[in-house]
Amino acid sequence: MEFFDSSNPDDGNPFSDMSFLKEIMKSFSQQGGQSAKQIAMTIASGGTSEPNVDPVERMEFENLLRVAELHVNKVTGLPPSRSGSLTIEPVTKAGWATHSLDSLKPLLVGLASIGTDDSENLSNVPSEINEMMALLAPMMAEMTTGTMVGHLASRCLGTYDLPIPRENDRILLVAPNIDAFGEDWSIPKEDLRLWICLHEVTHHTVLGIPHVRKNLNGLLTQHAESFINNPSVIQDQFGEIEIGEGLEGLASLQNVLNPEMVLGAVRSPQQEALLPYLEALVAIIIGFVDYTMDQIGTDLIPSYPMMTEALRRRRVETGEADRFVEKILGLNLTQEQVDRGVSFIDGVVERAGSKGLDRLWVDESNLPTPSEVDAPGLWLARLDLETGD
Repeated sequence: MEFFDSSNPDDGNPFSDMSFLKEIMKSFSQQGGQSAKQIAMTIASGGTSEPNVDPVERMEFENLLRVAELHVNKVTGLPPSRSGSLTIEPVTKAGWATHSLDSLKPLLVGLASIGTDDSENLSNVPSEINEMMALLAPMMAEMTTGTMVGHLASRCLGTYDLPIPRENDRILLVAPNIDAFGEDWSIPKEDLRLWICLHEVTHHTVLGIPHVRKNLNGLLTQHAESFINNPSVIQDQFGEIEIGEGLEGLASLQNVLNPEMVLGAVRSPQQEALLPYLEALVAIIIGFVDYTMDQIGTDLIPSYPMMTEALRRRRVETGEADRFVEKILGLNLTQEQVDRGVSFIDGVVERAGSKGLDRLWVDESNLPTPSEVDAPGLWLARLDLETGD
């Protein structure tokens, strides 16, 4: 591998002088730790100024929220709020990014340590590259976090596009994204807004159940903290670069320094062990939410069938960027996972009626194991055996 110094192209190693990276880090640190938020807002808004949400729209959403709360409570028997009152706030894309960054950032904490492994695993990596990665890692973690949250904000419709528990009783809706989706599909505005409110309230209700929130948060946090490095990826990638061709060489370096390579994110054995439990819990939550919404929306919303097909297709037809975010978070929202959750819920209802679903949320021990998600009859049999029914 042939290196050159930026000040002397004929000789030296560009990574032997780290001053340019240190200057970048200095500039980065002077932003007061707000860089991820600034990046998220910029990506979410496309770098343009967004108009504020009309106060009239806020009142309309508030009225629809109350309708959704009433119906979700009636069908599930569960309290939608934890403190007694849900609030709903339609916001801009940048506004959603700002509010959501603090909630999502802990689940992206694994990014901060990737690329900073000081173990013997890095013994074969040139010291200059090791030092460069140590300098770049914190900045790349912030940039990647901001980028992912910004990307989510540019596309998501509300707080629960991803089934991740939130700590308060406030639901955020991304008003411009909702309006754009409605226009694309020619969906009546009030129907779409009520559907979104039902979706958000039902998710908030289930994810607010203490043992569900505890288990899902625990699994997501363990996943976030269990990333490991693969230093050989860095070594192999740099080993393929010939930095001796002027601007073309630098361009090839920039292409290699993509977030996934630089961060060296690889799934650890601990994460592999967690995934079956995480995927099982997420599957039954999605299945239960879909079932509950069908019970309510079919009679309540005139365009419910057509709108539901479009919105649920949107959920699983995601691009590579969305899948990357899901991978980092430990989620797997594929059609297969959705079908798995739906099959479990349908299997319970077929055997025990809709009341059988109430048993899901009684106690932590009632949550299905990964194998029981694929065999609802076994789950019901276990519960009957434990209770003596």
